[in-house]
Amino acid sequence: MRGAGGGANLLALRSHNTALVLDLLRTAGTEGISRLELAEGTGLTPQAVSKITARLREEGLAAEAGRRASTGGKPRTVLRLVPEAGHAVGVHLDRDELRAVLADLDGTVVARRHAPLDLGAGAEAVLGRVASVVGELVAEAAGVRSLLGVGVALPGPLDHRRGVLHRVTGFPEWDGFPLRDALSARLGGVPVVVDKDTNAVALGLAVGGEGGSFAYLHLGTGLGAGLVIGGSVHRGPRTGAGEFGHQVVQLDGPPCGCGDRGCVEALCLAAVARGETAEAARVLGTGAANLVGLLDIERVLVGGRTVEGAPEVFVSGVRGVLEARARRTGEECGVVRLVSGEERVAEGAAQLVLAPVFGQDG
Repeated sequence: MRGAGGGANLLALRSHNTALVLDLLRTAGTEGISRLELAEGTGLTPQAVSKITARLREEGLAAEAGRRASTGGKPRTVLRLVPEAGHAVGVHLDRDELRAVLADLDGTVVARRHAPLDLGAGAEAVLGRVASVVGELVAEAAGVRSLLGVGVALPGPLDHRRGVLHRVTGFPEWDGFPLRDALSARLGGVPVVVDKDTNAVALGLAVGGEGGSFAYLHLGTGLGAGLVIGGSVHRGPRTGAGEFGHQVVQLDGPPCGCGDRGCVEALCLAAVARGETAEAARVLGTGAANLVGLLDIERVLVGGRTVEGAPEVFVSGVRGVLEARARRTGEECGVVRLVSGEERVAEGAAQLVLAPVFGQDG
């Protein structure tokens, strides 16, 4: 499968100056923005803006949004982004389910899918299922002019830059698998981006206006963290940052699927399995307090299907641990907030493709 229609060229869209213009067009919304305002907002010359907007109009990415009175001379033509000119698919591969969305340039979801999945069924079965779902989404949404790419988010660890999986906890058979290239080949060359599920949500939150530095803690079938430092997703030099669930907090504790003992993930999931949700929240809060102390982050956001099963317990439990730490240290307690939504990971995965189009971290 190739991108639907002629549409936009992804590499052309990713040029720095074009991204600056597209970002302002998106921010302006349906009211639009004039070329003079684009020049002022980007720092580009009016001539450069005119060339970029002419190309964007040719490609169907920008359109006239009417005219606006100026302080002198003739009324200015204002331009707007055309959200339906490009789309991205975001796929969330969990250990036991697949969720996928088709989003336009604005990030608005126009189609969605949810199906059971066995991540241990083998690469061929999983790739085939993903390819089938991508095809269904594009076919369902009328008027998909260009499929810019597919973002895939799943449990780590993995190499984000190369799109290669490492030893996914509980699924060692995926170790070293080149998911990005294999899926792109299965989709007929459609660009694919691969990242951890937690990073995808963190990116989606940052693109959506969650500023500053924060940690997103995702407790579902596993536990991980997405870190945003100074407005950008922090992945580390080997893209391995955020393996939050595998910090050891109890020496000689229960064994974890990663091969270590006493990990936050193992303790959390064991407490949940025993029906001791408050204890799971306390363990999660202990890990969160370690992060706050280590990174001096402003906010701790929690989500994932296990958290959403008892949101008040988890939010209050994590907050309680952070408040106790703050009383001991005299430091300000980090804000704790719930991030809800079953498709948050899939929507964030779509932003792995969309955000770089607008010059944002992807």
